[in-house]
Amino acid sequence: MLKILAGSVSKSFGQQVAETFGGELVPVKTTKFSDGEFTVSIEETIRGKEVAIVQSTFPPTDNLMELLLLVDAAKRASAKRIIAVIPYFGFARQDRKDKPRVAIGAKLVANLLTAAGIDRLITMDLHADQIQGFFEIPVDHLYASALFVPYLEKLDRKNLCIATPDTGGTKRANSYAKLLGVDMAICYKQRKVANEIESMTVIGDVAGKDVVLVDDMCDTAGTLTKAAALMIENGARTVRAICTHPVLSGPAYERIAESVLTELVVTDSIPLKSDKNTDKIKVLPVHELFAKTLTCLVENRSISDTILIH
Repeated sequence: MLKILAGSVSKSFGQQVAETFGGELVPVKTTKFSDGEFTVSIEETIRGKEVAIVQSTFPPTDNLMELLLLVDAAKRASAKRIIAVIPYFGFARQDRKDKPRVAIGAKLVANLLTAAGIDRLITMDLHADQIQGFFEIPVDHLYASALFVPYLEKLDRKNLCIATPDTGGTKRANSYAKLLGVDMAICYKQRKVANEIESMTVIGDVAGKDVVLVDDMCDTAGTLTKAAALMIENGARTVRAICTHPVLSGPAYERIAESVLTELVVTDSIPLKSDKNTDKIKVLPVHELFAKTLTCLVENRSISDTILIH
């Protein structure tokens, strides 16, 4: 029988996964010391059991450290197999050397997780697909399109147009456009420094269209809101956005609230900040997707036959 436990920042998400899977969340105790150091303990025997540990690794890095400690605790408690369930895989933007003398953070995290003792990884919408190759263990890469496509199919598709806020997301936007049978547009942006856009232009015709911007994550929302405004300037009728991971740091909530976006549709891979939330943000839960994946693993059934993957 699979035992499911969760880190502190994904406790609610883990509880939903466990309930959908048909079990209870294994209790975990986190003890903090006065200097900020912390330790974890699994409050139930898991000897000889398959264990799934749920934790998104968004900042602060304590979330990643807690996951590593939970993996180590499970390994030392004689777990049969350890599956890391990471809805949002942090450090994924550091997937290559784009200039001299920089770290490849995603590879380092992969090494840390493997060294800690995970036997399998389940994650969703990695910022770069090649991160799967950083692991020497099986990686199940899920796609939020399993939820987003049915949601978009309910809209009037007569004037629908899929767009990407930057050229890096062209492949993702093209997949959505093909699945929905609609046109696609691209925003081309130039940056001087990270999180600061110098200029942006639209490639494609968006006049009179209901534009849907597609991205894997929304961080400061600068690119997204500027792309939305640019679409309106180029004659778009409405603009909405779908982003898998609501990182939403800095002025993101304020930018979204003040933007021309009709709505921003995200998943619950990262919990929203309740004190800053805006009515424009709609959350689609993905715990069922992860619960189905775990069921497939336990029953040795094909994941791709059960879950839509683009």
